[in-house]
Amino acid sequence: MPEQVCISLDAMGGDHAPEMVLAGAEIALKRLPHLKFLMFGDEAKLKPLLAKYPTLEAVSDIRHASQEVMMEDKPSVALRQRRDSSMRLAINAVKEGDAQGVVSAGNTGALMAMAKFVLKTVRGIDRPAIATYMPTQRGETVMLDLGANIECDEHNLVQFALMGEVFTRILFGLEKPSVGLLNVGIEELKGNESVKKAAAILRDIDLPIRFEGFVEGDDLAKGTVDVIVTDGFTGNVALKTAEGTARLLVHFLRETFKSSFFAKIGYLLARRSLQRFRDRMDPRRYNGAMLLGLNGIAVKSHGGTDALGFSNAIGVCHDLIVNNLNDSIKHELAVFEEAMSGLENAQQEDVAVPVGQAN
Repeated sequence: MPEQVCISLDAMGGDHAPEMVLAGAEIALKRLPHLKFLMFGDEAKLKPLLAKYPTLEAVSDIRHASQEVMMEDKPSVALRQRRDSSMRLAINAVKEGDAQGVVSAGNTGALMAMAKFVLKTVRGIDRPAIATYMPTQRGETVMLDLGANIECDEHNLVQFALMGEVFTRILFGLEKPSVGLLNVGIEELKGNESVKKAAAILRDIDLPIRFEGFVEGDDLAKGTVDVIVTDGFTGNVALKTAEGTARLLVHFLRETFKSSFFAKIGYLLARRSLQRFRDRMDPRRYNGAMLLGLNGIAVKSHGGTDALGFSNAIGVCHDLIVNNLNDSIKHELAVFEEAMSGLENAQQEDVAVPVGQAN
């Protein structure tokens, strides 16, 4: 039997909380019966709801929180004024060792601010990054950062590449995921200085990373690489554009099949294939963004998701816990620091000219 895994839940976070959170935990428990939950929120609301799920109730502990983080709260306000919120207390449980990971569908900015303040960053990581995965022609591709860092230098991008590679390896069981830097072209001369310098570092140092160079926007859908690295501004725009395009495509299909009698007949004939298409594009299947680079596992669920989507976010949290994500990231960072030190020493030796030997 697998060892029991304890996850803390921000039971009040999300558009449809707390009902959605409990229903999602129930689904996750059916798939992963060794889970245990700490549920943070209004005890008066949670207790009668939890009683509807006897199996879940048996492995759950409600811990009262007198506050909630609102979706409109600014991160700085949430950090200062929501210290007894369900989100903050759920994160604290990871810091204190009561839980091994936390899942929240609440305010993204507040979650990042609180998690960074409470859990701190892993040594060697300047800034945490938000990572998630999306469907492609080849399967799934992980992309980061998705909004935590609007501006990034080359060192941030290299750190994202290291963390994204580990995240992908654990999530999909790939032995050596391919990594690419998102750019305006694949040529080495294109892009801003941060992107070009990051590419040079990833090419020149001896790391166990399969770096494929630059990729472009259309490579997101192609699945050209397993991990796409970019700054938070570009990543967030790319993600929202992909989500909007998927919704537009579904809308066009619906309109097309309603357009005539024969189109409706065509829908009936193709219904099973269209269901497979709908399942493949279902955003709930890809729910669960990881806050990489923290001293603890923190997963962000989409705020508008339903119980099935939230259960998938719990599943992501579980997988990262049992596969020791942070230990793997720390190991990769140690290898990177050693490689960077060797590269810098070699560069210094190349430019050094002994006195009296210059012609």
